[in-house]
Amino acid sequence: MSTAGRPGDGANAAFGAFTAPNAAFAPSSAEARGSVVVTGIGELTTHDPELGTLHDAAVVAEGDTIAWVGPAAQAPPADRRIDLGGRAVVPGFADSHTHLVFAGDRSAEFAARMRGERYDGGGIASTVAATRAADDTTLRALLAARIAELRAQGTTTVEIKSGYGLTVADEERALRLAAEVTAETTFLGAHVVPAGATRDEYLALVTGPMLTACAPHARWIDVFCEPASPHAFDGDEARAVLEAGRAAGLELRVHGNQLGPGPGVALAVDLGAASVDHCTHLTAADVDALAGGGTVATLLPGVEFSTRSPYPDARSLLDAGVPLALATDCNPGTCASSSMPLMIALAVREMGLTPAEAVHAATAGAARALRRTDVGVLAPGRRADLTVLDAPSHAHLAYRPGVPLARALDVTSFSA
Repeated sequence: MSTAGRPGDGANAAFGAFTAPNAAFAPSSAEARGSVVVTGIGELTTHDPELGTLHDAAVVAEGDTIAWVGPAAQAPPADRRIDLGGRAVVPGFADSHTHLVFAGDRSAEFAARMRGERYDGGGIASTVAATRAADDTTLRALLAARIAELRAQGTTTVEIKSGYGLTVADEERALRLAAEVTAETTFLGAHVVPAGATRDEYLALVTGPMLTACAPHARWIDVFCEPASPHAFDGDEARAVLEAGRAAGLELRVHGNQLGPGPGVALAVDLGAASVDHCTHLTAADVDALAGGGTVATLLPGVEFSTRSPYPDARSLLDAGVPLALATDCNPGTCASSSMPLMIALAVREMGLTPAEAVHAATAGAARALRRTDVGVLAPGRRADLTVLDAPSHAHLAYRPGVPLARALDVTSFSA
């Protein structure tokens, strides 16, 4: 098996970088059953408070679990050895908010927004129509391609929502397909009210037969709580959806405060949701509620980039003691990017975070948003989900935006 690449040349040499990580770094399933020492790590970001950031480090994994972390010179023997030649390693990115089960294209809608049109959620209907028309084979192939795209950019844990079916059968299908690639599946039947349905009729469907069909395939329930949109749900409707989901055994997530101030944040904190996502328009009371509760504020800077909306003030949230996560919100309408490195760069450039804070939000913070204790941190007993950077430091994720520096290493599955 091939191990490390060699120091690079050409354009990368100007930055003292390395050849790009490649598929040879990922062991086969048979090899993954043994132990491996990953050595030659120039900078290891662990996010473990005891280990901190290590230089000239190594990680030993037994199967998919970390067995040892420390100085390379002290690494215990293992069945296999991978030498990264001075590259940096961070925990695998956890993308805690995506909509990956869809068909169709909305690039024309994006172009219209760049000409000044405002986003209000109405374009979701076109994705619903395209997704309903696609067969299982087509959706499965599209999903597999998107998962490969995420992995190629360093994401090792992903959450996937439904929400582009909006019928019992189509929502159940989306979650069934999502569950083939991740344990983090979210029922989002309450995405928008579909054409031809009254609000009361659709709310009864979402909290009744649709929930019954979808709950076996989901861990989470979510709702687009956005009174500023005529297509989404107000605070009372959102509460009804979340309480029904909780009664069915699902954990809670909320889309909130994207298009304007609203009840989403307060509702999420009141119900103890794991995460409230977007948080673009916050009041002082919202910030206080987040700082005093256990709900993570998941920021989605790719949406602001793609809709020309104001960016959340992540610096103020962090300074107030609010736990933060970063995610892509990868979807066909408001953020067609699957790149967690881009989200990190945007959070640094536009939202006031340092590179280290942004990487933490994309890894340990995102793991907290998913209530996962096995990912987001590189320490013994955690999953061996390592992301290798074609760079000497995590700072290059923001320093060199748009450059394909990150790739997942030793990732065998997105499943728990």
